[in-house]
Amino acid sequence: MATSAQPTRDDFAALLDASLGENQSFEGRVVRGVVTALENEFVVIDVGLKSEGRVPLREFAGLDGKTDLKVGDEVEVFVDRVENSQGEAMLSRDRARREASWDALETKFAAGERVEGVIFGRVKGGFTVDLSGAVAFLPGSQVDIRPVRDVTPLMNLPQPFQVLKMDRKRGNIVVSRRSILEESRAEARTGLISSLAEGQIVDGTVKNITDYGAFVDLGGIDGLLHVTDMSYKRVNHPSEVLNIGDVLRVQIVRINRDTQRISLGMKQLEADPWTTAAAKYAVDTKHKGRVTNITEYGAFVELEAGIEGLVHVSEMSWVKKNVHPGKIVSTSQEVEVIVLEVDEEKRRISLGLKQAQRNPWEVFAETNPVGTIVEGEVKNATEFGLFIGLDGDVDGMVHMSDIAWGMTGEGALARHHKGERVSARVLEVDIEKERISLGIKQLDEQGGTGAATGTRNTSGGDWKKNDIVTVTVVAARDGGLDVKIGEDGPDCYIKRNDLSRDREDQKAERFQPGQKVDAMVVGFEKGRKPMLSIKALQITEEKEAVAQYGTSDSGATLGNILGAAFNKAREESEKN
Repeated sequence: MATSAQPTRDDFAALLDASLGENQSFEGRVVRGVVTALENEFVVIDVGLKSEGRVPLREFAGLDGKTDLKVGDEVEVFVDRVENSQGEAMLSRDRARREASWDALETKFAAGERVEGVIFGRVKGGFTVDLSGAVAFLPGSQVDIRPVRDVTPLMNLPQPFQVLKMDRKRGNIVVSRRSILEESRAEARTGLISSLAEGQIVDGTVKNITDYGAFVDLGGIDGLLHVTDMSYKRVNHPSEVLNIGDVLRVQIVRINRDTQRISLGMKQLEADPWTTAAAKYAVDTKHKGRVTNITEYGAFVELEAGIEGLVHVSEMSWVKKNVHPGKIVSTSQEVEVIVLEVDEEKRRISLGLKQAQRNPWEVFAETNPVGTIVEGEVKNATEFGLFIGLDGDVDGMVHMSDIAWGMTGEGALARHHKGERVSARVLEVDIEKERISLGIKQLDEQGGTGAATGTRNTSGGDWKKNDIVTVTVVAARDGGLDVKIGEDGPDCYIKRNDLSRDREDQKAERFQPGQKVDAMVVGFEKGRKPMLSIKALQITEEKEAVAQYGTSDSGATLGNILGAAFNKAREESEKN
């Protein structure tokens, strides 16, 4: 009797595959089954395997938590395992829905189509969305176009979403509600823009105010109302004329259909004041206005609402040169101006502030003709002369050659200083060049001939220029002499270079305290305090001697001339 061969391990495997092969092909798949029973919280389902499976009843519940399953209904379930330790099939309705949902989502994601879902929970950084069984993440930034403080009204409501990203292997889905809203808004904007036209007048609501303008809602689309289009008059900031929530009537100035941008205007609904500006503000006419803005190059003056002119800094003052306009006028100040030029095409008006006032050089020429004696303060001493402040805020100049007779210009300049009050004679007034020439030495009309003799003033008090006074030396210093006029006269100071006409005698130490010395009044300090010079007296006496006794050319020496003059002066003194 032949013995049969023993089955090998491979044979057992083949027999097992033959027995279970059909059942193993069910695992990991979604299959259709029939409800055979409803037991408490479970549903018994037959999917055609050796045994039935049980699925929790809650997995069949809808959004309201209720289920309407009954025996005999066909349902789709996911087969996790064909048989567990109790011999039952392990089935899942949630997994079946999830798998079916993923299949549908992948198809719609590839096609760029929208999906429907329900926001049902909160997580860090966003919310969870049920997409017919598949759970997706909705970032907080993708909920709405604008930040949403309270999402409660949006939860548990079926609504469309756009799938931004999905990874089936990791079970990761990211969706957006914002992209749906933006797409809808873009469609609405396109439709609204197509219904608008440039020049059309519409109503809108102010939504936002910036430094450069305001955004106005035209019913689903925003337009920009620039600050320069709010009014013909100057508007420094939109908040001066608008508030958020204001309802405005505006005109559509410009539409860019490619960028969907709309420019609006309010002033376009008003009459343009520039249409009559040229006739109303003719050249050389005088008008009143209000200073609205001050810059480094001038000031803007509002003549009426919407009409502004520029007063250039060069046209602001006759006498104040190279100063900031803010030192001449102030904002909101009312001023009188003269129209200098009107450019209606460029909407510009040039104004003059100084032209509305009389030229101070003309006024000075009328009130102070040539030869008039004027008085003023030395405002500046330069290397070529003195500048004297005169009435009307104008300056006159005394050239160094017109300060004193018989002296060098440098020596004459040294006698005067800033702040000193002096008298001078008007020599010339050039209105066009804005120049006034003055002379101090011309006050001594005969000084040029050498015939004028200084008057000796011994009474004190009422000193005049060229008076001869006797002073007492109080003290000798390196720079000059401290002296006193008379008994009760003022204390004065004689500079070193005024001690003698000869340089070698200009030494203060050759004078002794208590010594009497004659000097000439050559000017006055503040308070009419005399300025004295021994040198000027010597020069004057020399000129007089030459005039009376001849010159060295006639055969007489300078010593003879001066000797004769001194002898005569001594004789006259002895007689008195």
